[in-house]
Amino acid sequence: MAKTVLSLLQGAPPGATALTAPGRPPLTFEALRALVARTHRQLAARGIGPGDRVAIVLPNGPEMAAAFLAVASGLSAAPLNPGYKDAEFEFYLYDLKPKLVLVEAGSDNPVRAVAARVGTPVAELTVAADAPAGEFTLWADEAEARLPGEGDEALVLHTSGTTSRPKVVPLSQANLHASANNISRTLALTPADHCLNVMPLFHIHGLIAVVLSSAAAGASVCCTPGFNALKFFHWAVDEKPTWYSAVPTMHQAILQRAERNAESVAAMKLRFVRSSSASLPPPVFMALRETFGCPVIEAYGMTEATHQMASNPLPPGEQKPGFVGLPAGPEIRIRAGDHWAATGEEGEVCIRGDNVTAGYENNPQANATGFVEGWFRTGDQGFLDEDGYLKITGRIKEIINRGGEKISPLEVDDVLLEHPAVQQCVTFGIPHKTLGEEVGAAIVLAEGRELTSGDLQAFAEAKLAHFKVPKKILFLPEIPKGATGKIQRIGLAKTLGLGDA
Repeated sequence: MAKTVLSLLQGAPPGATALTAPGRPPLTFEALRALVARTHRQLAARGIGPGDRVAIVLPNGPEMAAAFLAVASGLSAAPLNPGYKDAEFEFYLYDLKPKLVLVEAGSDNPVRAVAARVGTPVAELTVAADAPAGEFTLWADEAEARLPGEGDEALVLHTSGTTSRPKVVPLSQANLHASANNISRTLALTPADHCLNVMPLFHIHGLIAVVLSSAAAGASVCCTPGFNALKFFHWAVDEKPTWYSAVPTMHQAILQRAERNAESVAAMKLRFVRSSSASLPPPVFMALRETFGCPVIEAYGMTEATHQMASNPLPPGEQKPGFVGLPAGPEIRIRAGDHWAATGEEGEVCIRGDNVTAGYENNPQANATGFVEGWFRTGDQGFLDEDGYLKITGRIKEIINRGGEKISPLEVDDVLLEHPAVQQCVTFGIPHKTLGEEVGAAIVLAEGRELTSGDLQAFAEAKLAHFKVPKKILFLPEIPKGATGKIQRIGLAKTLGLGDA
């Protein structure tokens, strides 16, 4: 059988549940497969087929998940953040050149006006009042649809673009097939599993680690409207999930409300909790494990790898706090300068495998610098320990250079988070006239706690070399985050209005 997204959807029994949503009837795999085939035929009637891109601008929920599966299994899905503004949509539509933009019926999203301006057709998803979760239709016209091949594009996303123009990352049918199977195998997913999705579905984490890996295993997903710490435990009680996956800031928000929802926590029977897309601080790892009484599986992913690269194993394997685990799909090697590193030697994390993109679109310079001897350079710094577990010590571009002293912000984060009054922390570089950069930290205090900058600096001095101790500490009610819930260290000083230190 071809290694395509469509092939991943074929294995589950017809009556097995594929998608659910709060307050909606479930969608079976039989109905999902019919929806996918119908969507392919409807798009074929408008001359849209394999190799063509369809932009999806929908709010989080079951229709977004179903639209992604329907489009990615026959064409190329280009999911976009529905919260983008006019200028952002204009950039992405010009850059991606989709044949169609999908929106929800009655939507007044600015993408409609932008699409009209750039000449891209828009189609509304029609959802019947009593429709199962994810069920939709586009139009009545249908034509025979061609099936994509393994090398055809299935998903196209942009890099975050924190330091430069976002790069276009095309991912093939074979890339998605490999990654979904890697994740499903790592998590030992079965049709008995049910995931509560809180991740945005315009991001690789939610699309692949949750939706596609579950579909590959014949497992089900509850598609919520998006992360909401106030509703999380209510949804969990109703849906009885066996797992959920989130970024660290979401886990921290859930933990903040766990004590007030002790009965709900006790009723939850999670098989594991997964964390990815940013480093999970060891204190948060320990709190999750203690709160939910299950393994915490930290994983390591990125768009160019169709998400997962490494993952801590399930028991009886060891979960190491502060480590992103063992290679979980692609091969992993560390490049230290001009040589491949030995065990324990720090350098740039490089990967190679079936889930790795063949290269950026229309960007020969990025491709020339992004690969070394056939291995993709992740831009992350780390090392492999004697057991083969990967430790990420920082994003190379996020390393703070204070007068020639290189400082890993993750190391400083981990120390500051050991203080009982600190709930969240992000360490970042602040421009400095003479040193180049100085160390800063943004702190969110635990509820009801008080702390001064001097007290926290003294605490850090006992555990860190003097030059690593933050010279500027800001106490904030909330740390600014990107659309996916990730904290962006690069540019945070500017966001917070900090000039030269």
